[in-house]
Amino acid sequence: MQRQRFSCLGLSVLLFSGLAVVRAADDLPVDTTHPECSYFGPQREFFEEAALNAMGGRQRPTRLSTLTNRVTAALAPPPGGSRTHTMDESHPAGSIDAFIWSDFQANKITPAPATTDWEFIRRVTLDLTGRVPTPDQVLAFVNDTTSGKRAKLIDQLVSSPQWVDKWTMFYGDLFQNSQTKATIGLNRYAEGRNAFYSWIHDSIAKGKPYNMMAIELIGAYGSNSFTDGPTNWLLNGRVMGGPNQDIYDQMAANAAETFLGNAHVNCLECHNGRGHLDTLSLWGGQTTRYQAWQLAAYFARTRITTTGISGIQGNETYYGLTDNYNTNITSDYALNTTTGNRPARVAPAGCKSGQPCYYVTPAYIFGTDTAKPGDRYRDALSLSVTRDFQFARAAVNYVWAAFFGRGIVDPPNLFDPARLDPDNPPPDPWTLQPSNARLLNALAQHFIDSGYNLKTLMSEIANSDTYQLSSRYDGTWYAAWEPYFARKFVRRMWAEEVHDAIVQSSGSLPTYNLANFSNQPGFGPVSYAMQFPDVVGMPDNNNVGPILDSYLRGNRDDQPRKTDGSILQALNMMNGTLVESRLGNMPLITQNLNKSNSDLINTLYLTILSRYPTSDEMTKAMKALPTAAGNARTAAVQDLVWAIYNKVDFVFNY
Repeated sequence: MQRQRFSCLGLSVLLFSGLAVVRAADDLPVDTTHPECSYFGPQREFFEEAALNAMGGRQRPTRLSTLTNRVTAALAPPPGGSRTHTMDESHPAGSIDAFIWSDFQANKITPAPATTDWEFIRRVTLDLTGRVPTPDQVLAFVNDTTSGKRAKLIDQLVSSPQWVDKWTMFYGDLFQNSQTKATIGLNRYAEGRNAFYSWIHDSIAKGKPYNMMAIELIGAYGSNSFTDGPTNWLLNGRVMGGPNQDIYDQMAANAAETFLGNAHVNCLECHNGRGHLDTLSLWGGQTTRYQAWQLAAYFARTRITTTGISGIQGNETYYGLTDNYNTNITSDYALNTTTGNRPARVAPAGCKSGQPCYYVTPAYIFGTDTAKPGDRYRDALSLSVTRDFQFARAAVNYVWAAFFGRGIVDPPNLFDPARLDPDNPPPDPWTLQPSNARLLNALAQHFIDSGYNLKTLMSEIANSDTYQLSSRYDGTWYAAWEPYFARKFVRRMWAEEVHDAIVQSSGSLPTYNLANFSNQPGFGPVSYAMQFPDVVGMPDNNNVGPILDSYLRGNRDDQPRKTDGSILQALNMMNGTLVESRLGNMPLITQNLNKSNSDLINTLYLTILSRYPTSDEMTKAMKALPTAAGNARTAAVQDLVWAIYNKVDFVFNY
């Protein structure tokens, strides 16, 4: 169905090609002497930007600013009289806002005003739970005159099952929980994926400290990945077609990136940093391949077992993780490979098999820890990682980036350990990597002091005045201010959030019988995409997968989740089945048709956009809706609903 009638209403239909597809105007080259490295393939732009920021060169800080300026310019004016929250610039020492406001003063930055209550409840509900607030929730919050209502709302949201669903999806992405990983030829099968999903979900629901989650994943042991959820994470390092050292290397690289925010270890597993990482990382340029092997040696006694069975999908294989504790040195990392997925590993000249120089023993690449005699190697590594202050820094930075669109260190997985200490800055031309190093350290320390509590971390962020700044900016906004978080940057909603907002607001909930998922005890049909245990290959009905894919949900393998826009997204909103199939019998419409036009319009806007229409929107909608009941009025209401779903407000969180 092509809906053209709403040009007469003057309602702003979102054109993604103009608002969300924001690209750099030029391609900024970075000198790299190792172009065959995978990090200069599909994600070259990602690493290129990090290199420019590292060396203090011409940065590209305009992506979020450009998008935010365009979206906020297209938004309706905010409802008046709703800024009940005021910011006190005398923030407590050590708080997020004390560090942020200090930067504002030092750089002569005027921050945006506080966001309105109308915008805040939608923003924080989406960010914490992945859902839009209901009309009753919006009105109750806006009409509440108590001073602590925002903190109360945040407490309610982080205590909800929807919060668990949203952050299970987030950590499912981070831990790369997918049924299949094509790049390494891994098939966990539905049972393995589901076991991992359940472990993540239960860990978050029960408030398991994040350091304990990391310890359990790095040090996982078990015989059956279909029942032992944590064993599935190390399977992401199961590289095929090479010697075992390829597996040890990938496991080490995954641990460094996931828990320490350092993706450059993956590069060091192939070559010394000098001559390859010099323009990307001060630390990396000074670090050797041998040191990366020492980190990989923590996994040298790990063995992945496979057991074939007849399962839900026919012939299946579950995996186990065991360690070989033979004290013979041959169970360590041997320098004896000439084939595989990485360059040859060659022992020093004159060194022969069986001699100590032929093997690499574990040593922690980011400190002085080593595995002691009798240690379980991976147990020792899990303690070294989680006791490292960088573990807390990386954890809070990943979460900060989810709330603000960029990390304090950005990209969040490219930390440079040599450029983090504000009391020991790097030599010229290098600069401190964090945009606010003292804030990052303080936030990490707060996380440690809380017992690595994710709820406490997210509540601290959401309660800050920094998070509660408006995305709208009065006056001239300078793109160079972007790293200082002087306004809230808009983000295009996740694929799952778009889907769930449509089905929730429409009142027409689907039933998804997920492939090879509901067959397991404890699982059943779901209605919300945020409850999917995987991001690809599901659900198996309603043909909603391609729609979600158009919103770039990634595949937890070689395609990360993105919030870019596309023409296909706009077409799905304008003509796709997710919206169109609901218009004919949408409870939101059928249950409100008997209301007067003004009440009906108010209800539609409040339910879909979490706000009332402006006077201009109300006037135009009133002119387009017949007053008499009948097919013409019903069709006009359907068109109005379609147009509201296609407004810029709907797919952006601002």
